Amino acid sequence: MTAPRTVAVDGSPVHVLDSGTGPAALLLHGSGPGTTGSGAWATTAQALGPSWRLVVPDQAGFGRTPVPAGARGGLRLWTEQAAGLMDALGVGHYAVVGHSMGGAVALALAAARPRQVTRVVAVSTMGAPGATLSAELDAVWAAPAGPLGARDMLSRLVHDQALVTDSAVEARATAMRAGAATFASLFPPPRARWFDALTLSARTLAAVRAPVLLVHGAEDRVTPLATAAQPLLGHLADVRLHVFGRCGHVPAIEHPYEFRQLLSCFLRPDHRH
Repeated sequence: MTAPRTVAVDGSPVHVLDSGTGPAALLLHGSGPGTTGSGAWATTAQALGPSWRLVVPDQAGFGRTPVPAGARGGLRLWTEQAAGLMDALGVGHYAVVGHSMGGAVALALAAARPRQVTRVVAVSTMGAPGATLSAELDAVWAAPAGPLGARDMLSRLVHDQALVTDSAVEARATAMRAGAATFASLFPPPRARWFDALTLSARTLAAVRAPVLLVHGAEDRVTPLATAAQPLLGHLADVRLHVFGRCGHVPAIEHPYEFRQLLSCFLRPDHRH
């Protein structure tokens, strides 16, 4: 993957990986402490390969992208920054793939930019009307920086605990420590208000014109299938839902080959519905 660079969006720096040539896809990460664009999407981006132009930012408050001066993180900032980033890169049409919090941002972006956004993949998404903060997500957002917090958090995210390896814990703990100060400002307790602020209105969802693929794990405890994905089926004009069994909150890591196959098939420009 190409070396990361910094792009100014509305006068504030956004750290982004921009690689490959071809149709563009914007990949938006989720909200766990220590999450970065490259950390969340590296293997997916590698597998999609050079036939795509992949834009993988750290969203404001995560990784190496600061929250702009005088602002605070939230759906509006993340959505406007994503749109502004693609404008700054000169990309007129693009697909958006978002995980968890990034799924809510992806759907909000598709509603705000119907002429630009060609397809949406919302994975383990937040944003459904009527959903409430789960105890698992509350615990993920509250996880303290360091190995114990990292292990606890990762164990909540995945169904198969064999995936919580020492190296995965170590990598996440390092990322959590690096971003601890900024992350603390994003979701301070009580946290239900920050989850509610990511909820999309029926009106916003009705404004999404692009085809949407929802991908979810049947055993997702962080954003449960019944409250996170299924309600969206009644709100989106052109939608399909793919459920992985034996899968928690991170299908891209828990079912990597099938997930990438699903993604590349749905995103293919010649794909017809």
